[in-house]
Amino acid sequence: MPQPGSATVRSRVRIPLTFPDGYRAEAEAFTFHGLADGAEHLALALGAVPDGGTPLVRLHSECLTGDVFGSDRCDCGPQLRESVELISGAGGYLLYLRQEGRGIGLYNKLDAYALQDSGLDTYDANTALGLPEDGRDYTAAAQMLAALGIDGTGGTGGTGGIDLLSNNPDKAAQLGRLGVTVRRRVPTGVHLSASNVRYLTAKVERTGHSIELSRLVG
Repeated sequence: MPQPGSATVRSRVRIPLTFPDGYRAEAEAFTFHGLADGAEHLALALGAVPDGGTPLVRLHSECLTGDVFGSDRCDCGPQLRESVELISGAGGYLLYLRQEGRGIGLYNKLDAYALQDSGLDTYDANTALGLPEDGRDYTAAAQMLAALGIDGTGGTGGTGGIDLLSNNPDKAAQLGRLGVTVRRRVPTGVHLSASNVRYLTAKVERTGHSIELSRLVG
């Protein structure tokens, strides 16, 4: 895969975070110039990476229904909350990527939900709409990491790459092809509800997510 062009940091600003359960964290938000897809992605710097340590990084795709409204149809909201705490403890970055519905957009995602209610899984619902199972491209994420100075992406931070907080093997594979050194993949927790068990099972069976399936099926 061709290596992405360079992006630069546009601005940075402190944002104190408070979650519904009372958890608080201090974040520094970064915006960027020159991202390949032109979208307004954000990086949140959380915690402090120890000298010689490796930053913990989460690529979190925007999910309005889960992140904001607390939808139980997915595990996005709990993953976001968990990621902020884990990264704050280890030091690193949460990249908040504007990739609603695995890249198909909000309205299409809601249309796919309707098809899931008729029996299709999350991937077949997308293809039934003539859309990709997963339309996400992580070129902009690689550019963001390089702009933040993380070594292994063309930066000069001397960190030797990243630890990737993700259950999704495709994220690590894409980042590797884009020149990012992924030292290891750290799984998130299993955020199970009665409404998302089919969704999580499909992620394991269809795209190899590292979710402990026995926790889902009892």
